[in-house]
Amino acid sequence: MAGLRPSVLAARARLADGHEQLRNRHQDGCPGPELSAAITDLRDQVLLALFEAALADLPAAEAGALRRDVVLVAHGGYGRRDVAPYSDVDLMVLVAPGSRPRTGPLAERFMCDVFDCGLMLGQSVRTAEEACRLACQDPRICTSLVESRLLAGDPALFEQFLKAFHRRVRGHSAGLLGAIQKARLEERIKFGETVFLLEPNVKRSRGALRDIHLLRWAGMVRYGASRPEELRRLDVLSEEDFDAVVRAGEFLLWLRNEMHFHAGKSGDVLDRAEQLRIARLLRYEPAAGMLPVEQFMRDYFRHTDQVSHITTRFLEAARPDLQKRAMSTKWFGHRVQGGYRVGPSEILADRHGLRRLRGNLTPIMELVDLANLYDKQIAAGTWEAVRREVASLSQEIPLEARDHFLSLLSHPRRLGELLRGLHEVGILERFVPAFAHARGLLQFNQYHKYTVDEHCLRAVEHATEFSGDPGPLGNVYRGIQQKRILHLALLIHDLGKGYPEDHCEVGARIARETAQRLGLETHEAESLEFLVGRHLLMNHLAFRRDTSDEQLIVRFAVEVGSPELMRMLYILTAADLAAVGPGSWNGWKAEVITDLYHRTMKHLAGESLGTSAEEHQRSRRGAVRAALRTQGEDPWFVRHIDALPASFLNGTPPNQLAEDLRLLHALRPGEVNAQAVYQPETSAVLFTIGTNEDVTPGIFHRLTGALASHGLQILSAEINTLLDGLILDRFWVHDPDYAGEPPPERLEAIRSSLVESLTATDAKPPSFRRTWQMGSRRVVAHRLETRVHVDNSTSDRFTILDIFTADRRGLLYTITRTLYELGLSVARAKIGTFLDQVVDVFYVTGRHGAKIQDDRRLETIRCRLLEIIDASEPD
Repeated sequence: MAGLRPSVLAARARLADGHEQLRNRHQDGCPGPELSAAITDLRDQVLLALFEAALADLPAAEAGALRRDVVLVAHGGYGRRDVAPYSDVDLMVLVAPGSRPRTGPLAERFMCDVFDCGLMLGQSVRTAEEACRLACQDPRICTSLVESRLLAGDPALFEQFLKAFHRRVRGHSAGLLGAIQKARLEERIKFGETVFLLEPNVKRSRGALRDIHLLRWAGMVRYGASRPEELRRLDVLSEEDFDAVVRAGEFLLWLRNEMHFHAGKSGDVLDRAEQLRIARLLRYEPAAGMLPVEQFMRDYFRHTDQVSHITTRFLEAARPDLQKRAMSTKWFGHRVQGGYRVGPSEILADRHGLRRLRGNLTPIMELVDLANLYDKQIAAGTWEAVRREVASLSQEIPLEARDHFLSLLSHPRRLGELLRGLHEVGILERFVPAFAHARGLLQFNQYHKYTVDEHCLRAVEHATEFSGDPGPLGNVYRGIQQKRILHLALLIHDLGKGYPEDHCEVGARIARETAQRLGLETHEAESLEFLVGRHLLMNHLAFRRDTSDEQLIVRFAVEVGSPELMRMLYILTAADLAAVGPGSWNGWKAEVITDLYHRTMKHLAGESLGTSAEEHQRSRRGAVRAALRTQGEDPWFVRHIDALPASFLNGTPPNQLAEDLRLLHALRPGEVNAQAVYQPETSAVLFTIGTNEDVTPGIFHRLTGALASHGLQILSAEINTLLDGLILDRFWVHDPDYAGEPPPERLEAIRSSLVESLTATDAKPPSFRRTWQMGSRRVVAHRLETRVHVDNSTSDRFTILDIFTADRRGLLYTITRTLYELGLSVARAKIGTFLDQVVDVFYVTGRHGAKIQDDRRLETIRCRLLEIIDASEPD
């Protein structure tokens, strides 16, 4: 503290004492807005004392002149008086024109003192003209200055700035309003574009505090008033919406204060650990199949969902071109049945149509159906009329309304957008009652990123986006005849979550109830029940089983039963995966799913792979010989082609098999050859390792350790022991350090590590680097139960081990080393990591190459795996 001015030392002490008092007030139950105002008052007192101390050190005449030339302006959150315990202090030093030579030293001294007292200061020094000009150029500066508040200095100079600012802002309202919305959209995309993000930012994600701020900013730019109370008096914010905004603001400010106090620093991400802690703090109790944390987060999402919709409606009504659009629809649109008019960009209800909407679900659904058929947005005023009528609607569903709902589901044009609108106002749950339970329902796992209702809606949206896909997904989607069944299945596929029973079984029951409620025909009801009840079937087969096993494909085809159902299951699986979260759908997953689809369709559509499995394999071996050209007649190649396992033949293109055999043929005794090829279509790197089984014991776990030590995510692995003890192992990996193809030196470093892992005489266990992850992984990792499932029925040749656990450093190496120590040989591996949740599948045999049949031996294997996994340290 040596060298600090007495005024700064006094300010530090005042802040420390005040902070502790405020913490105690918060713990005693002080409401969020009240505490934020008290934090603001404390900072006001400290800053004013520092400002006065700086002036007091100057001659009286100079200090008096500076008081007329300088104004301290609080803005942003500080000006709004809703700061959190560790928020920055947003401050502008407003100076009179031409006064900078006199005011500069004072501003510099004051700001230095503020930093020294421990406050984080966001500061600027500007004249009124500079501030106004910058505000019109930069929406972020504009929105921060909307919240300007006089802290110290000449009131006349502040009033001069404020009038000029309001005049300039109102004069540029159209452009500024668009720029402010664009800036907010960019922020939401960065911090969470959906309300229902499972680890939201309580300040910046959609529906959070920033959207309440956006309401204020838009109000000032459009109407000259920023406070919700003023907007309510101007009749541009309804009483109901005002109350909802106030309640949400109180909840979110309290929550943000609690998060700051607990962390002892600024932090606005409501991660899984915080959710658990706050649910306990608020004394939520388990109820109706829901965890306390799920109930807490449902309340959070209800607040933020309301804020998001209120802000969206407010911005739509504030658009300067709203009247122009209405007039364009009136003069250039055409009338359609029921009192609706379709214009160039929207559909609206005229007076007759508005009368029909009152308390009647049928015309409402007719409007929604027409909007989808004409591909037009529903006018804001018309949709607001619908919202007002929802509470008066009968619980009964008229047949005509049901027919319009089914018609809506049959066409993809604006389906996702309109289903969202119906969900928002509470109409969707009248057709699908289970949607009421799913509203804002947290999925407290490390796989999904969204709530149940948001995930289902996104799945529908992803499916409809396939209509423009030029590849297999687009071709299949466009060819599906029963799109309404597909879309309905996507809409309800996860609604069985949040109950004690398995969500697929509950989902199948919901599908039956929904089919009956909507009057579906028997065959449609059966298709819907299958798609919902078995919506994970294709996913699990593709990523957890060896799909080169033709018998597995045949059994899958038999279970699906028809080409049309297969098409729908293919699209449903892809859309479900894509809706999990950002980046969850990639080229590698698309290729795996599509390959399984095509191979299954060959059975369902009557396109046999050949008159027999033997003929098919002979054909494949002939293709490999052809790819080898003249080498295909070499006795070594002939022997090895004839001995290739069927699974290897079926699962690998002939050209790739030819290259693999060339690699093995060129091996010298004891040599290890590792190659790396980047596959742009899947954004994955394929590492192929060729060697001999005598090179070293435990080849597979050594290779996995080498890959994991470089921080690579192993997507899939294939282990092949061929004729003469030759080994050919393949690993498909994702390198999180690079967005595209890793540079050659990176691939060479990994390739060298793979070779060294099998050839070094003094090989040490690999070390695994720590990777930074957002949020507290340790809390969640301990909460995820580790499960090891033994499947001895799917394969005739292998015992299949399914391992479900939380991800951690070196996990795959630990598992594969243990399998080696248990005397097991791994023939195939499917490696799946979903955020923090791991699903690893191993096809294993005993020492003599046969599946393990002894129950006691299987239980020993299972218990040992559980033991070593639970003993390893989660990240």
